[in-house]
Amino acid sequence: MIFSQCETTVRYAETDQMGVVYHGNYFPWFEIGRTTLLKEMGYSYKSLEEQKVLMPVIDVTCQYKESARYDDVVVIKCWIKEMKGVRITFNYELYRKQDEKLLAKGTTTHAFADENLKPINIKKQLPALYQKLI
Repeated sequence: MIFSQCETTVRYAETDQMGVVYHGNYFPWFEIGRTTLLKEMGYSYKSLEEQKVLMPVIDVTCQYKESARYDDVVVIKCWIKEMKGVRITFNYELYRKQDEKLLAKGTTTHAFADENLKPINIKKQLPALYQKLI
């Protein structure tokens, strides 16, 4: 299984007046996890886009377990759940580093698409990446 782990610290701007992270701010953390995983595989979104491969989000889920708060260090774990045809699904788990509590878990599903957002066969377009993903 391809797996990645990284960290981010909750910024004040990501919280409400009570110091609790606004629910929509978990999705950028998913993106941090996903882009870190791809970089560790030797690919970046920029390099994929230069090769005319886009990965638009077509589905997203998030289950909130505990509140993240201002100045928490959040551990982002990301791995590939599955690849089917022109779709890839990533799993995420977010933990508070201090007490290792699960804060949230979720998924994002992406299509492999060209610059016109038409689905592409990643196996043919980028066989080296395809081999790493499976």
